[in-house]
Amino acid sequence: MKKLFTLILAAGLGKRMQSDLPKVIHKINGKELVKYVIDQARQTGSDEIWLITGHKGELVREATKDLNVNYVEQKEQLGTGHAVMQAEEALDGKSGDVLILCGDVPLLRPETLKDLRTYHINSGSIATVLTTEFEDPFGYGRIIKDSSGNILKIVEQKDATEDEKTVKEINSGVYIIDREELFSALKHISSDNASREYYLTDVIGILKNYGKKVGTYLVSDNTEIQGINTIEQLKTAEGIMNSR
Repeated sequence: MKKLFTLILAAGLGKRMQSDLPKVIHKINGKELVKYVIDQARQTGSDEIWLITGHKGELVREATKDLNVNYVEQKEQLGTGHAVMQAEEALDGKSGDVLILCGDVPLLRPETLKDLRTYHINSGSIATVLTTEFEDPFGYGRIIKDSSGNILKIVEQKDATEDEKTVKEINSGVYIIDREELFSALKHISSDNASREYYLTDVIGILKNYGKKVGTYLVSDNTEIQGINTIEQLKTAEGIMNSR
């Protein structure tokens, strides 16, 4: 099996958490959100785990210093694509797949990630996106497919047409992508969009345009991919975790 390098996006400000702490070190049941995500990465079989830190990154590093993880810094928060670019040097010359996780998504089951990895390998895809469906997908990037059900691209809410906004299958923000292909595609993304940010999602469309095989893997339980942006969502996630 190919080597697996995990990048955990952990640079967020967490403005809506009503706190000056980095979002990923808020806690559920006394344990920082990012530690749940590190556990996910470890149980999926990651050979290396890298945290991409930003806002008050020293606090994230302090909270995780005993967990045998590595760090790169995103000095400016210019989007998810820009965050992943910061890890290029750290992974330079290495061969394998890159699993990209979000440091504020603690409810993902390791079994789901193992299944995603198995599907990715067996399908022969260069990149696979973890997706789910919401009756009300407002705010999420939409998975745009052709008539045969093959993914074409991911469109962010702010950039979606009215037709695209009706799509219920959404991007979870979790990907597994061949390392070389990932960093090659990142060289072609731009910030020409509504947010003026470098979207990681654009990598999917770029790979597709180059004729690479890109897949999707749908997780039926959409609570697994719910990110945490507010104190209310933190409490909801704690309730879900405790009910399992």
